[in-house]
Amino acid sequence: MSVNVNRSVSDQFYRYKMPRLIAKVEGKGNGIKTVIVNMVDVAKALNRPPTYPTKFFGCELGAQTQFDTKNDRYIVNGSHEANKLQDMLDGFIRKFVLCTECDNPETDLHVNPKKQTIGTSCKACGNRGMLDTRHKLCTFILKNPPESNESGSASVKKEKEKKNRKKDKENGSGSGEAGNHDNFDAPQAVDGDDDDEDWAEETTEEAQRRRMEEISDHAKNLTLSEDLEKPLEERVNLFYNFVKQKKESGTIDGAEKEILAEAERLDVKAMGPLILSELLFNENIRDQIKKYKRHFLRFCHNNKKAQKYLLGGFECVVKLHQVQLLPRVPIILKDLYDADLLEEDVIFAWAEKVSKKYVSKELAKEIHAKAAPFVKWLKEAEEESEGSEEEEEEDDENVEVMDVDDFRSYFYLKWLF
Repeated sequence: MSVNVNRSVSDQFYRYKMPRLIAKVEGKGNGIKTVIVNMVDVAKALNRPPTYPTKFFGCELGAQTQFDTKNDRYIVNGSHEANKLQDMLDGFIRKFVLCTECDNPETDLHVNPKKQTIGTSCKACGNRGMLDTRHKLCTFILKNPPESNESGSASVKKEKEKKNRKKDKENGSGSGEAGNHDNFDAPQAVDGDDDDEDWAEETTEEAQRRRMEEISDHAKNLTLSEDLEKPLEERVNLFYNFVKQKKESGTIDGAEKEILAEAERLDVKAMGPLILSELLFNENIRDQIKKYKRHFLRFCHNNKKAQKYLLGGFECVVKLHQVQLLPRVPIILKDLYDADLLEEDVIFAWAEKVSKKYVSKELAKEIHAKAAPFVKWLKEAEEESEGSEEEEEEDDENVEVMDVDDFRSYFYLKWLF
């Protein structure tokens, strides 16, 4: 059964079709894998090598991929449903196949490993553009350009034209046509030598300086791309060392933007609070929450996954300083909550389940037991605040507006005493 290449188009007469993706799960336990049975046919319909969408699945799922080109077997480790992969394929098509101008899938990729760029050209509308190379798949494409690259396709065209001229002469087609072919050869030869012309444009010191800066940028981008190819553990260690260096050099106080940028570059943003907790918190955690609030907010604001990692980091800090911090668990959690580093639903979800992911089961139970009064207060305060809001609506003119932090402290103190 075939589907539209651009599945957002519902027209049944849409002429760009591709086979529906077929996935087969093989193996058991740690050896389980998903074989994409018809990846070659799907890739052919998209005019892309079958390794590209397979690798894209691996990048999106965080899974290893395997290619057996001789036997046309393209594998993603783990068990994955065909429907899920089909939806994921739509993302690949949007990013790497469809023209940004006309939304048609008649595009070619033009990879330049020297300049670390990936260009696109559309046969349908003639639009040319550049891909955003920040996606992990771009690193793979730069290392494994398609066979029909720009320079390669030009040479293939020349070979075909020579053969056509030979056939024309053998068939007695006349010298006029051969002359026409020669007229088209010259521009293609010029296009093929674009790189050389770029270097021959200027020889001034300013031009040389610009080219050296460009080479440095390309080398830097290559290093960044290589870092993204590393396993998660290595990327976390790179981020840990980066933050540690900032702390040891005494520049960490104003480095929150750099730290966030490095985490995003290494694709470990959600885990950032866990590493920051280890490096920035100790038995004086209450003062340090105030001091490094901006650093943590960069990661935790509207990011529940990062907040969960922050709670994991909090448990690790309590483990290292049990005597000082275990009795103060509820007040520290309130500090984190007041600093807007933790949201209510994240705290409630954490409180419901004791986990031994970061500390022992016994210590995790103790931490949760100590946290119970705060969690209970938080639930009651939430209910009371909802009731207060209703009363304010009824008699809004006579009610004095209270600051949010004062409001929280008021209910906490009221609950304690």
